[in-house]
Amino acid sequence: MAETMQGLKRSHMVGELSAANMGEIVVVTGWVNSRRDHGGLIFVDLRDRTGLAQLVFSPEVDKDAFAKAERVRGEFVLAAVGEVRRRSAETVNPKLPTGEIEVYVTELRILNRAKTPPFYIEEDVDENIRLRYRYLDLRRPDMQRSLILRHKVAKAARDFLDRQGFLEIETPMLTKSTPEGARDYLVPSRVNPGKFYALPQSPQIFKQILMVAGMDKYFQIVRCFRDEDLRADRQPEFTQIDMEISFVDVEDVLNLMEEMVGFTFKEAAGIDIETPFPRFTYREAMDRYGSDKPDLRFGLELRDFTGMMANSDFKVFAAVAASGGQVKGINAKGCAHFSRKEIDDLTQFASIYGAKGLAYIVVNEEGLKSPILKFFKDEEIEAILHKFEAEPGDLLFFVADKPSVVAAALGALRIELAKKKNLIDPDVFKFAWVVDFPLVEYDDEERRWVAIHHPFTAPLDEDLKYMDTDPGRVRAKAYDMVLNGIELGGGSIRIHRRDVQQKMFDLLGHSEEEANEKFGFMLEAFEYGTPPHGGIAFGLDRMIMLMAKRDTIRDVIAFPKTQSATDLMTQAPSEVTPRQLQELHIKLNVAKTKK
Repeated sequence: MAETMQGLKRSHMVGELSAANMGEIVVVTGWVNSRRDHGGLIFVDLRDRTGLAQLVFSPEVDKDAFAKAERVRGEFVLAAVGEVRRRSAETVNPKLPTGEIEVYVTELRILNRAKTPPFYIEEDVDENIRLRYRYLDLRRPDMQRSLILRHKVAKAARDFLDRQGFLEIETPMLTKSTPEGARDYLVPSRVNPGKFYALPQSPQIFKQILMVAGMDKYFQIVRCFRDEDLRADRQPEFTQIDMEISFVDVEDVLNLMEEMVGFTFKEAAGIDIETPFPRFTYREAMDRYGSDKPDLRFGLELRDFTGMMANSDFKVFAAVAASGGQVKGINAKGCAHFSRKEIDDLTQFASIYGAKGLAYIVVNEEGLKSPILKFFKDEEIEAILHKFEAEPGDLLFFVADKPSVVAAALGALRIELAKKKNLIDPDVFKFAWVVDFPLVEYDDEERRWVAIHHPFTAPLDEDLKYMDTDPGRVRAKAYDMVLNGIELGGGSIRIHRRDVQQKMFDLLGHSEEEANEKFGFMLEAFEYGTPPHGGIAFGLDRMIMLMAKRDTIRDVIAFPKTQSATDLMTQAPSEVTPRQLQELHIKLNVAKTKK
């Protein structure tokens, strides 16, 4: 029969015990991490979220406690009273923070028994098993460290923003569907038959309205929802550190956010961040790294040969250059030893991103090797080697195609080569800002302009004149903070005038009627004195993932979904009863499947 804590009060977390507690009588509680029976003595490693401590049961100290310890098994929940003693020199465990001491137990209470778990708590098992038994997975020390770090980061961000005069203001979870970007999660309204709420993809509209309302500095650590295809750094529900500020320009936001991130990393994880962060325009980032979220922990920058190839005898490159495409390359330093199979594998890898081929030149002490050398004059080869800063031992790769394919293929190849050459230091944090994004891009399928960020992003003042005549030329007052090749946060200075906002809606193909239907309340608010304002939102899950050096945000969220947006523990989403559907005036049009 399970016992209770009546009359006992925990005095210490087990991981906090140390030589400073020598001779004290303590009360500790936790789970049995392991049990070892050495005949005359029983040793139990007791675990809570602060760590482990060794309990010792001896019949000479307390026969009743020793008899109970014989029945103890893994994951039993215990409360123990005992004296903290120093371990003998030969039994000190230097790998354990509590390794100098042990607790000789004078009273043991078994608060709850446990079935044999489906996996050992410290065992590395298949993720689906971990998610199915998430309550056990969360007992693992590395998972607990991630959630503790998450708490510390959120607290540090709150403390910083509070000191800067920000107000934490909640915004609605049930709001109007304004389709733009990812698909909304819809919630039917029982009291308004046939109508739906949407779960917010972000608090974007509400935080801008808070600026209209004069709140001046808003922030919120907020849940957001997007019905989109998932990957390692995406979830259907995720958390943002969201903020908005009135009367600011781009420089104000960037400087303040560098200060906040530096404070948060230092306060929560003891990590010193070098500021100011380097800044790249969108065009510069794409030209040099093939990505608008460049990983700066290594070099391998792209080199542009388009102009050089326009009059080349190599017709493949010349044709691409003449048709408005690009010919660019990357120097795989020290990779001349790659086998033909390795080069073929990289060619196949580049094809995933649309590249039709991957030309190469091997640079050796003995000379050059490549099927494309015969197409170039000696002076052209010399110019290529000079531009690549090539040395013996290098392997030079080229991609020729439209700019988007060249950037995607070489940007991905750059990362792949860095992994192969072990150039990525997991202990280094390299931040950057990417600014001056295009305001819009043309969608060939839909045959219309679409917003790169969202329709409330302001154009650069000097580019406003091109919105009617050359929209693709317009740059945005938008900025992304990038960390180690991952977008950590993004934002912009917003449109705060109704006439400019209407112009933006016109450009995106929304008629005045459609704009009023979707965003009428916001446009109306803009007529009552809207201050210039801007903001940013950071992906809290991604930030913790990078700080904790985890491979997926699922490892830093307490109860995540799988890549198919299901919860293996609760079995959500699930079917609902016909009565519930009837109350919501909903009929299903899906085929019944056998369970």
